[in-house]
Amino acid sequence: MSSYTTDAPGVARLAGSTGVRWRILGLIFLASFVAYLLRTNMSVAGERMMADLGLTQVQLGVVLAAFAWGYAAFQFPGGVWGERIGARRAIFLAALAWGVCNLAIGLVPGAGKAPLAVTMGILIILRALMGVTQAPFYPVTGGALTCNWFPVSGWALPSSLGNVGLTLGAAATGPLIAWLMVGFGWRMSFVLTAPIAFLLAAVWWWYVRDRPAEHRSVRPAERAWIDRDRPATLCDPCAPGSARQVLRDPQVLLLAASYFCSNYVFYFFFNWLYIYLVEHRGLKILEGGIFAAIPWISGAVGALLGGLGCDWVSRRRGKRIAHRVFGGVGLALSGAMLLGAAYSAGPVGTVVFLALCLGFQQMTDAVFWSAAISVSGKHSSSASGVMNTGGNIVGGIGALLVPLTVRSFGWPAALVTGTVFAGVGAVLWLWIRADREFPEDTPA
Repeated sequence: MSSYTTDAPGVARLAGSTGVRWRILGLIFLASFVAYLLRTNMSVAGERMMADLGLTQVQLGVVLAAFAWGYAAFQFPGGVWGERIGARRAIFLAALAWGVCNLAIGLVPGAGKAPLAVTMGILIILRALMGVTQAPFYPVTGGALTCNWFPVSGWALPSSLGNVGLTLGAAATGPLIAWLMVGFGWRMSFVLTAPIAFLLAAVWWWYVRDRPAEHRSVRPAERAWIDRDRPATLCDPCAPGSARQVLRDPQVLLLAASYFCSNYVFYFFFNWLYIYLVEHRGLKILEGGIFAAIPWISGAVGALLGGLGCDWVSRRRGKRIAHRVFGGVGLALSGAMLLGAAYSAGPVGTVVFLALCLGFQQMTDAVFWSAAISVSGKHSSSASGVMNTGGNIVGGIGALLVPLTVRSFGWPAALVTGTVFAGVGAVLWLWIRADREFPEDTPA
């Protein structure tokens, strides 16, 4: 039976209910974990792939960049597509595609069996397709699904728990893929992890629904809790031509620019952390996998604290202050920690600084997604897609800029470039207003 407590006269707060929204969030967490396991695996397997396929570090960077370009290019279209067909169908189809792409990477021809240009072309196409099929995930789950399933004052926490899933997925990638490579080879590390995506697709289709009203297990009390303080049309489908409004909105564009800077730091960890630890810090394969997991675990803690803290401060001091503090200050601290890692004397100190860096960077991530929903309302999937386009175009830039910087100036200089990006992203938060409402639809 549901029970209630009172926050203020006339405001009933639900203390217990069916809790279907938390199971939905649990599946978002699981899907995020799987998505990152299957997208981060090449950054670990890449060390063995270079030797087996005859790739240079810059050529591997081109392959890694292909994911980011495909991912970035389809953020906005993926968000619009997700709005049109619904989160349930979109993530089901996407997860099936992740499994297929992962299997195919394990089958690429090795050195001597095909010209290097052919092997490179196949890898680039497959990684780009992985990026394209993963692109709708966060605009759909972090936008419309969060908007539909959680109350207005509680959007940062679901986003942060989704980020906990991705960081733990990335944390698991290092030890798991390193172990599979040592035991079975880098190819089997892709083949053996692909079925996880097919299992996810089946569970997602079975349980997830686009809205609480469509889920037969949701009771009226839970729906009332989700809908309290919610404008009637907040998460309704957008009017024709509304995508154009989103692309012109200054707040959405500022979020995209700041997220661009933030994710330059993130993509260093995503693409190069393991190789940096093995190549520059001299760690062995399995040792590097374990050390590479530590910053991602710290990132999971930071993501959770960022979501909880932002929601808590939002309820007491307002959305504008909460989002600026957790977004801007978090990025500034992240950049400072990356600078410390660049000039740390030994691998242990380096990993400590890197863990703090990613922890602070991930503390900001849920803040970005919560702000995107706040400034866009029912346009949340499209706005999230625009923001995440900015946040992932930089992945293709960083995948190439890092090895080129390393080749010319060394690894410390490559890390310092991340400090610069983080500082710019922090400053942009001075102009972001998460408390501003999106203008009403106007004819296209």
